[in-house]
Amino acid sequence: MWFTSTESFAKVLSASNRQLLRIIIEREPKSLEELAELTGKAMSNLSRTLKNMVSLGIVRIEKDGRKVAPKLVYDRVVLELPLTKKPNPRKTAGGGR
Repeated sequence: MWFTSTESFAKVLSASNRQLLRIIIEREPKSLEELAELTGKAMSNLSRTLKNMVSLGIVRIEKDGRKVAPKLVYDRVVLELPLTKKPNPRKTAGGGR
């Protein structure tokens, strides 16, 4: 997954979006309607957020007949944030290379 800025990363993984992802993994809603009920979000906002997460590969949508249900693809995200423009040598806090 690639983000163009730390701001876009923060927007996609905001506190409310992380809560949405937790509800998907913990409650396993069987439809988008059920997810809307669980979250209290308007369907239009929920659909927009999920579409963005699907395009990033964080969520997938599974079809079951006429219903579609969101499923989490990953259970965590690791952020690699270079502090300099130099590609090498790479030193990581905590005893990395």
